[in-house]
Amino acid sequence: MNWQDIFATRMDRMKASEIRELLKLLDQPDIISFAGGIPDPALFPTEAFQKALGNALSPKNQSTALQYSVSEGYGPLRDWIVGKMTEIGVPCTPENILITSGSQQALDYLGKLMLSPNDTALLGWPTYLGALGAFNAYEPNYDRLIPGGNRSAEDYAQTAKDNGGRVKFAYMSVDFANPTGETLDQTARENILDLADDLDIAVIEDAAYQALRFDGEPIPPVLALEVARKGSIDACRTLYCGSFSKSLAPGLRVGWICGAADVISRLVLMKQASDLHSSTLNQMAIAEVANTIFEDHTAKLRQTYTARRDAMLSALEAQMPDGVTWTKPEGGMFVWLTLPKHMDGGELLRQSLETQRVAFVPGQAFFADRSGKNTLRLSFSLADDAQIAEGITRLGAAIRAAL
Repeated sequence: MNWQDIFATRMDRMKASEIRELLKLLDQPDIISFAGGIPDPALFPTEAFQKALGNALSPKNQSTALQYSVSEGYGPLRDWIVGKMTEIGVPCTPENILITSGSQQALDYLGKLMLSPNDTALLGWPTYLGALGAFNAYEPNYDRLIPGGNRSAEDYAQTAKDNGGRVKFAYMSVDFANPTGETLDQTARENILDLADDLDIAVIEDAAYQALRFDGEPIPPVLALEVARKGSIDACRTLYCGSFSKSLAPGLRVGWICGAADVISRLVLMKQASDLHSSTLNQMAIAEVANTIFEDHTAKLRQTYTARRDAMLSALEAQMPDGVTWTKPEGGMFVWLTLPKHMDGGELLRQSLETQRVAFVPGQAFFADRSGKNTLRLSFSLADDAQIAEGITRLGAAIRAAL
């Protein structure tokens, strides 16, 4: 049987994640890896989760923890998220919250909700690779989102129409973005809201790294800015995607969408048809840990990751040859390198693994049009100071050999 003949056309848009493949390198002890943008497992609040899971499985709670549950999510966890969203300028109720299996599922649901084949999604250039993977299944076109740029709403709309659809949403990671580490200032966020109003489209705000600000003043989320403009979350077009993966534990796969109740109700129907509900046991554990240690634990993460970021920036300053530039993130997990124009990050990775045993992610994977060959992403979240110093020294040698 030729399975290819009966696969849906969307399968042609679904590709293996280059990052997931690179994560396999972490099992090789002689590799210094700056590839996987994943939390350091040594920092997981293991004891807190052991206690929380024990409580969830106690005779008092086990029938709730192990039974089917409501699609919207575990009530106490939604209540905690309501409190957190209110703290950052988004007053809301549990009806504005849907618990998802990580924010990756949130992106998949939002793509499914809004994209028909040939519609257009506006993205950063580069953008989060997982967002491209989630949206690709719904066969969209992509256009470059330039906050405050010289393109008008009319130009975006006409380009989308010429490509057989309409613009449906603008997607962005606004704080310490994956992959660049860059943060959109408040003016850029306001500009995106203006553009979305002019185009009458949604805004998807990916806030996976918001709790990991090391320095600089916090900037209100896009959703908070829109609530300030319009008076109520239910009048807003912004959909905020949050996650506990970077702050508490990625393996439990708990994230959320915060938005207008009318949209959340549609997403609940999608959740019912997809997986009924996210793991109740995991949600109960997250709720207890978040209620007891979230602020103290994220402060510990920020302290550790700040030191690693500083070590990487210092090493880059000392080891990179002329013609290489990089971002200086105020938080998150990533530094973005731009190589001289003639260089290819994919070829550099091959040479680096062969000669220097250093891994990173070539930047081309993060561009919807597969441009950006002369870029690469480095993550500082897993390496200690000695590994960072040695790895960046080796990487500098690999780049000089390729110049």
